[in-house]
Amino acid sequence: MATAVEQSAIATTLRSWPERIKAFYNDVRTEMKKVTWPARKEVQGTTTVVIITVFLFGLYFWLVDLAISNSLERMLHYLSHR
Repeated sequence: MATAVEQSAIATTLRSWPERIKAFYNDVRTEMKKVTWPARKEVQGTTTVVIITVFLFGLYFWLVDLAISNSLERMLHYLSHR
């Protein structure tokens, strides 16, 4: 069973909960006012760079995969006919 001291500590914690939530919310609002958001043009530019980069890496890995699979296929074909 919880002692009177532990019950008092739990009660104090529960009573202070709304004030802590309010303080947290105010801190979040204060920090969000300091945030500088990127302009729409900047977001569009970086998004375009990311999309192009993804396609280039995809093409590169497709070519590497094609080369490795063809090499392995030729090697296995060569070794199976010996």
